[in-house]
Amino acid sequence: MSEKIFGMDLGTNSFKLYRRGKGIALHQKNIIAIKDMKETSAYGDEAYDMYERAPEYIEVSFPMLHGVIAHFQNMQSLLRLFMNDRSLKLTSMGKRDYYIAVPHNITEVEKRAFFDLVAGAGIRAKQIFMVEKPIADALGADVSVEEAKGIMLVDIGADTTEISILSLGGIVLSKLLHIGGNQLDDAICLQVKKQYNLIIGRKTANRLKCALAHAIPNDETRTMTILGRDIITGLPIRKEIDSDMVYRAINEYLMTIIDASKVILERTPPELAADIIHSGIYLTGGSSRIQQIDQLFEEHLDLKANLVENPEESVIRGLGKIMDTKEYQSLASVMKL
Repeated sequence: MSEKIFGMDLGTNSFKLYRRGKGIALHQKNIIAIKDMKETSAYGDEAYDMYERAPEYIEVSFPMLHGVIAHFQNMQSLLRLFMNDRSLKLTSMGKRDYYIAVPHNITEVEKRAFFDLVAGAGIRAKQIFMVEKPIADALGADVSVEEAKGIMLVDIGADTTEISILSLGGIVLSKLLHIGGNQLDDAICLQVKKQYNLIIGRKTANRLKCALAHAIPNDETRTMTILGRDIITGLPIRKEIDSDMVYRAINEYLMTIIDASKVILERTPPELAADIIHSGIYLTGGSSRIQQIDQLFEEHLDLKANLVENPEESVIRGLGKIMDTKEYQSLASVMKL
């Protein structure tokens, strides 16, 4: 049955599951809470509510780091919990095929870890297919990847940014940066501490980023009131933060992404570069939601920047297309159990 085929995007920040014939079946935070180092207390969105709030005996952690598996056992437990989620109603289903999106710039050992993760999770795997993330990402952005045409994709995720040049269903050039939304959040935490002597958590920094961040200098200053702990008194206080401070905090990281994109463009073969000039750059990943980021790319690279709708789901949508469309099956490679 076609419903026995699933696609997985194991992102640093969130887990997405695609069920053939039904679309995106699950989209939750990729995080687990473990009590006393042995008992699972919560997982997914429920565990995220506990993040930065849990007592010492409950460890709340993200098992993925920089796009690869950082804690194998926790990720395997989390995968098993997700696949046994009541909303999926899979208890009576037999053997299943799985399609997994993996980064391009990882070692064979790291790629094999994705396979071993699914094969050993007890989720009735029949066949396991690997799809390189930039390929799935482009398909999810509604870009045809099998033509003899150059495509430039910049995926700004939670922990990494992957810059890729694609053509004929393959990856011509690719560069992986350890810069993403988490690093921007950390930069905001540091800037708030430096400017206001105020300590805030990463969740608060993320709210500031979502509400106030912009990628180019802006005449309109917006503000947001947050709660934090004063370094001097140690007491909790309220502070009004403006969008200019957030811009100063994240600007250096965004310019690093711009500089890396320039390097990739300089190495791109002339014919493919001509195609990119015509079609522009495609921006995906959750952090591409930063306001005016398309204008930043256009200003520094002199190319049109295309923003993708629901950019954090472009990879899982692309996996769905590979699973649902016979012509795209060759883009996935099977690994033996």
